[in-house]
Amino acid sequence: MSSSHSALIVIDVQESFRHTPEWSEADLPPFRDAVLRLEHAAREQGIPVVHLFHAGQSEAFRKESGFVRPLDWLPDSPDAVFEKHAHNAFTDTGLDLWLRRRGIGHLVIAGIRTEQCCETTTRVASDIGYAVDYVTDATLTFAMTHEKSGRTYAPEEIKAHTELVLAGRFARIASVEDVLATWQSRRAA
Repeated sequence: MSSSHSALIVIDVQESFRHTPEWSEADLPPFRDAVLRLEHAAREQGIPVVHLFHAGQSEAFRKESGFVRPLDWLPDSPDAVFEKHAHNAFTDTGLDLWLRRRGIGHLVIAGIRTEQCCETTTRVASDIGYAVDYVTDATLTFAMTHEKSGRTYAPEEIKAHTELVLAGRFARIASVEDVLATWQSRRAA
C-alpha cells in the first residue's frame, strides 16, 4: 500500500484534558514532539492528517466549556476535523466514509489517551478492515488508580499493557521512527 493510502489520525489532543484532575504535564514534551514530527512528515509527504475532538458530558468536554478545541501547539488546517461523542473515532463521526472515499486503508494512530480513545479507535479500525500502526510514543496518558485494589498504575505501565493487548491482533506497534521510515520507503518506491 502506498503512503497515499495512509492517514494520520490524531485523537483528542484538546484543551479539555488540561481541565481534568488527572492532567499532568510530565510526559507532555516528548508526546508533543512525537505528534508534531508525525504531522510534519505526513503533511510533507501528502498523507492526510485527521484531527478528532471529543465532546461529551463531563464538564471539561462539554462544547459550552470552550475547551473542545486543539491544544495550542497542534497545527492548524488538518485535512479533516471530526467531533466524536463515543470513545472510538468511528461510531458517530463519518470518519469511516471519509477514509473509504479516499481509498485509505492504513491508519497511523496518535493522541490522548493511550488506553482509552486511542486504543478503542485502534480496535474498531482493525475490526472494520483497516491496517493500523499504533504509535505509542505519540500517545499520552496519565496515572490511574485501580478502584478495587487501590494500586496506582504509572503511564508507562498503562502504555505497556496497551501495546501487549493490541500487538499483532489489532495493530502493528510502531515508534515515530518506524512510521517515518515506512513513509519514506513508500515514497521512494
